[in-house]
Amino acid sequence: MPSRNVILLPGIITPAALRYGPLLQHLADVNPVLKDLEVYRDDAPPAGYSIATEIDGVLRVADEAGFERFHLYGHSGGGAIALALALTHTDRVLTLTVDEPASDFTHQGNTDYGWSEFDRVLRMPPNEATPEFLKLQVAPGVALPPPPSGTPPAWMAKRPAGMRAFIQALRAYHVTEEDYRAFEKPVYFTWGSLTHPRWTSMERRLSKLFPNFSSEMFEGLHHLNTSHTAEPQRVATRLAALWQRAG
Repeated sequence: MPSRNVILLPGIITPAALRYGPLLQHLADVNPVLKDLEVYRDDAPPAGYSIATEIDGVLRVADEAGFERFHLYGHSGGGAIALALALTHTDRVLTLTVDEPASDFTHQGNTDYGWSEFDRVLRMPPNEATPEFLKLQVAPGVALPPPPSGTPPAWMAKRPAGMRAFIQALRAYHVTEEDYRAFEKPVYFTWGSLTHPRWTSMERRLSKLFPNFSSEMFEGLHHLNTSHTAEPQRVATRLAALWQRAG
């Protein structure tokens, strides 16, 4: 069986190599590209940064890797980018997998999202903003994992500015229900039972829009302890089945 071309996009906090290390150990016969976000490509977010900037970045690395078409996987911020790319460049995407996308860019999604809480958090000093931002990703009452011990890695210094730029870009980008209905490739959506309720609402919404949609809730997991890190072998099995459906 020929190797499958796969692009994996991380969220707004953790770099792709750390995010997807466990999953890659269980994926066989793949040509993976781990694509970090364009918002972190330089020391500060690029001028005029937008979701289109991220889409262009994914297509650039796909071309550099020689991927005419590819399977696409994205978590959180990377999931939102994956949605936007799939809807605008359907011919390039073989299958789409999204784990708790940061946004689905619909009017109802923006209405439900609770952006005012994100605005409040991002006005805080950087050392306070990140833990408060993380609390907005899980269900009420879920304890956050303890922060890593030791000196924070250098890449963490980019996170406060990148988070602000990324959220602004999310809120400025919009798609229609017709855009979703036009995407007929296989779609797999995952979320955790302990994650923020916005993703249960998103799953229900997208299940009515995508023509070829499947989904799975992972019991006991949430946005900060995700399916592909906590149960990588299970996720790898699901991905192999999804990719097989695409031929």
